[in-house]
Amino acid sequence: MQYHVSPEGSDTAQGGPDNPFRTIGHAAQVAMPGDIVIVHDGVYREWVDPRRGGTCEADRIVYRAADGEKPVIKGSEIICGWSRYKDDVWRVTLDDAMFGDYNPYRQPLFGDWLAMPSRGEDPDKHPGMVFLNGRALYEVTSLEDTFAPRYRDHVKDYVTDVACAIDDPEMTQCVWYARVEDDRTVLYANFHGADPNEECVEIAVRRSCFFPRRHHVNYITVSGFELCQAATQWAPPTSHQVGAIGPNWATGWIIERNLVHDVKCSGISLGTSEETGDNEWYRTERKTGHQYQLEAVFKGLRIGWKKGFVGSHIVRDNVIHDCGQNAIVGHMGGAFSTIEHNHIYRIGARREFFGWEVAGIKLHAALDARILDNCVHDCSLGMWLDWQAQGVRISRNVFYDNVCDLEIEVTHGPCLIDNNAFCSAMTYDNYAQGTAFVNNLIGGTISNNSVLDRFTPYHYPHSTEVAGNAFVYGGDDRYASNIFLDGAGTLGSTGLSAYRGYPSTMAEYLQSVHDIFASGVTNGHDPQPVQMLYSWDNAYVGEAEGPEGEQGTTHVASPVNVRCEFKGDDLYLLFDCPTELADKKAAVVGTADLGVPRIVDERYEETDGSDIVIDTDIVGRQRAELSSVGPFAELHPGSNRQLVWCGAVRTTDDACPSCGVKEW
Repeated sequence: MQYHVSPEGSDTAQGGPDNPFRTIGHAAQVAMPGDIVIVHDGVYREWVDPRRGGTCEADRIVYRAADGEKPVIKGSEIICGWSRYKDDVWRVTLDDAMFGDYNPYRQPLFGDWLAMPSRGEDPDKHPGMVFLNGRALYEVTSLEDTFAPRYRDHVKDYVTDVACAIDDPEMTQCVWYARVEDDRTVLYANFHGADPNEECVEIAVRRSCFFPRRHHVNYITVSGFELCQAATQWAPPTSHQVGAIGPNWATGWIIERNLVHDVKCSGISLGTSEETGDNEWYRTERKTGHQYQLEAVFKGLRIGWKKGFVGSHIVRDNVIHDCGQNAIVGHMGGAFSTIEHNHIYRIGARREFFGWEVAGIKLHAALDARILDNCVHDCSLGMWLDWQAQGVRISRNVFYDNVCDLEIEVTHGPCLIDNNAFCSAMTYDNYAQGTAFVNNLIGGTISNNSVLDRFTPYHYPHSTEVAGNAFVYGGDDRYASNIFLDGAGTLGSTGLSAYRGYPSTMAEYLQSVHDIFASGVTNGHDPQPVQMLYSWDNAYVGEAEGPEGEQGTTHVASPVNVRCEFKGDDLYLLFDCPTELADKKAAVVGTADLGVPRIVDERYEETDGSDIVIDTDIVGRQRAELSSVGPFAELHPGSNRQLVWCGAVRTTDDACPSCGVKEW
């Protein structure tokens, strides 16, 4: 059955092409497994709460844009009736009844790991947002600040060049402030000379755009929408993570070809259930956040966190930008999922608030996740995999102009990172072990850290079943056939110099364990010497250095300066390649070469247990038996213009006109 939705329709109609429904929400109440809901051009100001989902992959419910049309779901309402308060500052008074049970201007941003505003120390910020002609204004924390000529002057302590973080610097002069009075909310806004009664002013009022309120609404496809202006709340792993769109503790969703933007906190949520936690650390402080995080995992297991019941989503071909916390967030619910070919930018760039959960992609417990072919740039942190990133593969992604491209935290591996281009000043903030880097361009610095105050679960292979808990001692990493540039980051070290002094074999590691036992000095803990490093066939450019005794090392004295350039939808890296780097060749690497991480005893393998062979490059071109190191199948001396990301979404089996590859 097909249902049609149009702003010109009626929810008392039949839902056919000639008598469509008016709201997507009404269609979501009547759609049955196997049905398709076709949504036509227009703006839909509603929270779509699907009543039911599909029963399996072949019997799902599909919500899609009509061919050639661009429906928009907004979490906002248009606000008229502004009166001039003073100078360029206007105000409007709103009855709380318009917000229902969620007033995002009365409720502050709050929760675990939210660092600023912090309880009792900083003025509150709020989930609400104000928009002038579609552009978000900045929230200030006093009425006096609405008269400020530049927003940045009042937040200089925690904003790093706000004007460079958005594509319209003049918007940094437009600000708003909320004052709640009994049963009404008063908004004050400086529109920088614009008359709000003549322009379009919207305020975010709904917490989400497309998100079931119930769990296990499975097998839904959402395709081709614009979703924006949702008043999402701060989303740490120990709370109910609600995004502008998400499945809410379900399985089998496909979120594809959507534009998600201007969301207060998180755009797409693959997050946890409220049954696993509700910011108890923030609310009570009875235990540490780490302890509540650990409990959330076991609570998740009690309510059915397992493959086929939760997770296994596909998030692909979306454009996600200007979200305050994350483009994609999730705890446990992102396990077994694929995040593929998304364009993510300006996440956490506005710096209106700060916390330890801010990144373009921020996933906890993303077991067996596949993160492929994404372009992530101009974010505070590009990608952050936290807790139990076991069996994850990060492949063929491009990161640039982020504060840091990648962080992996408190996980024991195996995590495979291959054929990526890391082009920011800092590449990797490493609070993990058991990670393998193969055929990457590593343009920034690397920082190594141990975590000896938080033990973390690890799992039986390809399962949510917990096999044990352990601290993260660092090391046990692998680096093969990578290019290391002389990074400009101020944290960490270039190349693999941070690993100097690490044992390179298990025999060396075990001898160091025996030496510590023999010394009798264990500090009350099991002896933990420096962990292993396995590395071979890497190339180091400029001042970048490798570890002692690496096999197949190539040092290139001439600098290599990489520049990113979009041409249409495609992204290229431009650089001059020295002859000695172009001539460097290495064998194809696979499962058999990478060994097994010491703690987990799981191979670097496909999710079905089969071997991985890394025999294609960053855009899918075939590698020869001996091919160039780094993410490119072939380098040549002199000027190189290497395609690293094909931006166009292909809908047929035709080969990509940019690279000739048929599959991503």
